[in-house]
Parts: sequence; C-alpha cells; structure tokens
Amino acid sequence: MKAATVSQLKKELSYQSKDELLELCLRLSKFKKENKELLTYLLFEADNEDGYIETVKNEIDQQFALINTSSYYYIKKSVRKILRNAKKYIRYSKQKETEIEILLHFCRVLKNMKPSINKNTTLLNILNRQLLLIRKVVNTLHEDLQYDYTVELSNIKTENKE
Repeated sequence: MKAATVSQLKKELSYQSKDELLELCLRLSKFKKENKELLTYLLFEADNEDGYIETVKNEIDQQFALINTSSYYYIKKSVRKILRNAKKYIRYSKQKETEIEILLHFCRVLKNMKPSINKNTTLLNILNRQLLLIRKVVNTLHEDLQYDYTVELSNIKTENKE
C-alpha cells in the first residue's frame, strides 16, 4: 500500500467529525512509540516549553550517567544513542531555541565526560558536528538571542581546546 501525501491527508482529515478525529488519533497512538510521545508532547508539554527542555536535559543527564566507560567503543555507541534521542525530542518541538538549548546541553555534558573525549577522534567529531549545527541554527535567530547563544558556544569551544 502506498501512503498518501500530506496534502491529501490534510484534505481528507478536514472532512472528518470531531469524534472521528479523536478515534483516528487514538488509533494512531497505538502503533508507534514515537506517535504516542508526539501526542504526549502536543497535549501536555507544548504549552510549557521550558519545562519540556528541563525534562529532556534531565533525561540526557541520566543517560550519560548510565554509559559504560570501560571502552571508547561502548562510549561511542551510547553517545550516538543519546544524540538520536535528543534529536527526536527536538523534532517534536520544532522550536529553534529548544533545539539549541538541548544540543548545547548535550555538548556540555559530552565535553565534561570522563574519560575525556579528546583522546577519541570519533567523539570529537560528534561534538564538533553538533557545535557546527548549533552555529547554523543560531544564525537564523534574532540578534539578541544570537549573541547569548554565541557566548555559550564560544565557552564550549574554548573548553574544547584545553
């Protein structure tokens, strides 16, 4: 079966009643964990973006605390998984400030991790790629926010060179 386009779905959904839309949403939430997480964000957390950011930051901290640091191989696998989850949470929000806050926190925690990531090229590349991505997103924001985030970025970069 071929999936319909977004415009086709939007058009068809506009013909549905409120009860039918409710039933479709509930049915959709039963199929994938991401659908349920997105609905949870939209219904309960979208109106409190700061609380959502703090929740995601706490989850990132918990995941970093659970990393097996016996080998850089395990560290790399865990860091990629944490980053994948962070990107998923960023996609739910669609706000550039949320994306920057979450990625900055990820970079700070990664940078301060023990053992040091400076001894591993792959981990350094992950950090540098995220810093580059943050820089691109910051450049699309208002000047005041650009300045604030640029200062935070430069703090992480100077720590990175030490």
